[in-house]
Amino acid sequence: MDNRASEMRVFTRIVETGSFSQAARRLHMTASAVGKMVARIETRLGVRLIERSTRRLSLTDAGQVFYERCLSILREMDDLDNSIAKGGSEISGTIRISASVGFGIYELEPWLPAFWDLHPRVVIDLSLSDEVVDLYLERTDLAFRVGALPVSNLVAAKLGRSPRIIVASPDYLAQHGTPRSVAELDGHNCLGFNFRRSVSSWPVEEDGRAMDRIVTGNYLANSGEAVRRMAVRGVGLARIGLFHAIDDLKAGRLVRVLEDATSRRFEEVFAVHTGGASMAPRLRAFLDFMVPRLRTSLAAD
Repeated sequence: MDNRASEMRVFTRIVETGSFSQAARRLHMTASAVGKMVARIETRLGVRLIERSTRRLSLTDAGQVFYERCLSILREMDDLDNSIAKGGSEISGTIRISASVGFGIYELEPWLPAFWDLHPRVVIDLSLSDEVVDLYLERTDLAFRVGALPVSNLVAAKLGRSPRIIVASPDYLAQHGTPRSVAELDGHNCLGFNFRRSVSSWPVEEDGRAMDRIVTGNYLANSGEAVRRMAVRGVGLARIGLFHAIDDLKAGRLVRVLEDATSRRFEEVFAVHTGGASMAPRLRAFLDFMVPRLRTSLAAD
């Protein structure tokens, strides 16, 4: 009997957990059985898929290709089951989406009810985090990313640009003064980020010259939304995306400062996915619905 579907599920679970023993526990198998299954796959294919060491497992190039195809095939099998079980004509299934906290709240979530009006059987599994996730390891179908993209084999659709602005609450500015030059940032509490890729400087411009200005403050957070909330409370200055702050600016809860220093500072926004001819119909429907609306929204901002 051909048992390749079970082999693929075991292999993907090994990659996701990072160990044979962890995968075995989650699958209610023995580590020995899991190891033998991987050995059987490698023997059949004639290539090594996983490099084993005492500390960690790593995929070979062939293993990475095999893992990606396993995910695609398993998703297609799940889609087929869902489609047949629910009548075969209506788009259904789960879309796993990753987005930054602010982008998810202010740009993505408002459109979801309208999408469900068209496709009520699609489940949106949304994870909000300003950390960049690995689509393959996290079994994520689609990610919305703000900022430069690393070189990869992912498909990226550009949605637009997000202006980066410096803001503060009226109460904070009344108490501490409004900075009139980049140099005056030294005298202010500048709220920042604590994730690995962050740096303690703000890209700004002065007299037509771009620079990275070192800033300091008493608050670090792992999302622009957390920084925004603290700025609204009058704690300090924040450099965040316009989509984070636009409602607060309209309501007067936040005020832009040093506009000339940030007027040409943008970060590009992308929808990123694995692509390919085997894209699930539900993901294609979601992209067809969401991409033009997000492009219009970002352009309006």
